[in-house]
This record gives sequence, structure tokens and C-alpha cells, in this order.
Amino acid sequence: MESVFDIIAEPNRRAILSLLVSSEQSVGEIERQLDMSQPTVSKHLRVLRDAGFVESTVDAQRRLYRLTPAPLQELDAWLAPFRRFWSAHLDALERHLDRIDPPARTTKKKRGKKR
Repeated sequence: MESVFDIIAEPNRRAILSLLVSSEQSVGEIERQLDMSQPTVSKHLRVLRDAGFVESTVDAQRRLYRLTPAPLQELDAWLAPFRRFWSAHLDALERHLDRIDPPARTTKKKRGKKR
């Protein structure tokens, strides 16, 4: 069985996942939006379905695909330490920049009215 990373390493699969983020899509809709052939879309959807990334339902004559969260949660958990790493470094950079060029003051002195 392929790992989550093997599956998302393929650019066409990532493109399909990106489409499915916003809404359910049929094979035909995916074909048109990504300019792929039906066999190519079906092949990638089968891999994504077998790995648990997508699930499908039948709606009359067409099959609709949608994302399932479990494999993406696994990926998110793996990425969490890297986010913390970058967040800490970006926070340190921000503090450094504030020390060398403090932010502009937001309060202004009020001027008296002229009569």
C-alpha cells in the first residue's frame, strides 16, 4: 500500500484533491476542469478512493466524489512540528525587526481648536 506522501506526490492527484476541496465533483467535471482524459481521471480517483482520500456516491447516471478527512488529518499531524518550527522563527524575526525599527506610534497628539 502506498503512503500518504506517495499518493499526494503525483501532481494530477493533488490537482484533483484541490478541486474537491470546494465541492463534490463528477468524473466529467474533473475531466473538463483539469483537461484530463476520462481514463486518467478514473485511474487517479481509484487510487485516491483506495487510499481513503475520497469517497463517492451515485447520483442518477453519475458518480460524485468528495474528500474524506482522515488521510489529510494524518498529513496535517505530520506537518504540525514544521509549522511550529517556522512559526517560532517568524516570531523571532518579527521581534528582531521591531527592535531595529519600532512600529510607528498609533496615538496622535490632539491639537487644540483655533478660534
